Amino acid sequence: MKLSNHLRENLRRLRAVYNDCADVVFHDMVIGGHTPAMLVYIDGLVRLEELDQHVVAPLRDAPGPNPALQDIRNQTTVASVQTCGTIEAIVEKISGGNPVLLVDGQNAALSFGLSSWEQRSVEEPKAESVLRGPREGFIETMRTNIAMLRRKIRSPKLKVVTLHIGTCSRTPVAVIYIEDIAQPSLVREMMSRLKRIEIEDVLETSYIEEWIEDNRYSPFPQMLSTERPDVAGAYLMEGRVVVMVDGTPTVLVAPATFFSLLQTPEDYYERYVVVTAIRWLRYFFLAISLLGPSLYVAVVSFHQEMIPTTLMLTMARSREQIPFSALMEAILMETMFEALREAGARLPKQIGSAVSIVGALVIGQAAISAGIVSAPMVMVVAITGIASFMAPRFTIGIPIRLLRFPIMFLAGMMGLLGMILGVIVILNHLLNLRSFGVPYMSPLAPMQSRGLKDVLWRAPHWMLNRRAKR
Repeated sequence: MKLSNHLRENLRRLRAVYNDCADVVFHDMVIGGHTPAMLVYIDGLVRLEELDQHVVAPLRDAPGPNPALQDIRNQTTVASVQTCGTIEAIVEKISGGNPVLLVDGQNAALSFGLSSWEQRSVEEPKAESVLRGPREGFIETMRTNIAMLRRKIRSPKLKVVTLHIGTCSRTPVAVIYIEDIAQPSLVREMMSRLKRIEIEDVLETSYIEEWIEDNRYSPFPQMLSTERPDVAGAYLMEGRVVVMVDGTPTVLVAPATFFSLLQTPEDYYERYVVVTAIRWLRYFFLAISLLGPSLYVAVVSFHQEMIPTTLMLTMARSREQIPFSALMEAILMETMFEALREAGARLPKQIGSAVSIVGALVIGQAAISAGIVSAPMVMVVAITGIASFMAPRFTIGIPIRLLRFPIMFLAGMMGLLGMILGVIVILNHLLNLRSFGVPYMSPLAPMQSRGLKDVLWRAPHWMLNRRAKR
């Protein structure tokens, strides 16, 4: 709806929009002692001292009656001033914390960039801490987060495209990429998917992630999330696109691959020999996390000949008084371990870790003493739990923990054959999965020899001077 030349009519429309909004301030003023005007802003989102100093005071003393809009703009001393011609544009500016000036006789309004709100200080992300590397993390203010990326990549080729998503929340979302490095088709696809989102509010990046990922029913994440500017900057230099949402410290990186989700910032801050060994240890324990209980169930239930005789006799003695099958043991203990882990995460920080550790020890020992589960099963579940903690990102650890249960069922019904069938189904899904058109298992499948030097091992930095094709 276009603005009218009459201030009273414009104010009537705005007051109707902001009905029952006690925090919206309508401040009467007179420009130059002759022209009526009105400042509209939201209390708490505006720097009032600067508004008085750079807008109200200069306009109060402006010379001449009925000044033009450009003269009013020149009279103020605010760096960022924009013109609004519709009620919708004014509402958007006011909702963003920018005061708007409406002048009688003008069919346009001026918006001043004086927004301000409380924000958290920059600190190290608790979910992505490292022993060596930068200690700063993103915060909930998008403007500050973009500035932190600009500090990492000081090039005019770093492009930031903003849009608003959410019919009600109108949340600012930024698409960030490096020109001439990111594929133009990737940027266009990202913008196209974001513009197709139909949702009322966006409060976190997960709202967007579920809308724009390739396979909405896959348990595996198809976008990488991080709170670290150095990680986001590194992926931008690889030609990927970063999606940033105002109000959350977590940003999304696309495209993502299975192996990129298993990498940590420390992989590039430590010696490549040590990192390569740690990566292989990470891959090994990832397999243990997925298949550990299933392998135990399959061997104990169907393939006892694979166990050395002495060990088999020991395990038989420990299971002599157990009333449940190995499958039921595994399901019972794994479910209890997951419950303890979730309880530890939800409890206050001071007692959360104590409850999860002490609870696991007490319940495990009590279960053995009561003859509900065997000691080997408790050990297998403990090893599996430790292995699951080696997943560097929470988003990749969740599907591994969930898929552990159906594979246990298959192992309990068909032994190793069931395990193999479960692994084949998972691999088939991963090989058919895409992230913005990029194969999820690349560069291993399809094979890209250039990219393997940052997957199977971490090559020295002087060998990582060429980007892998995507």
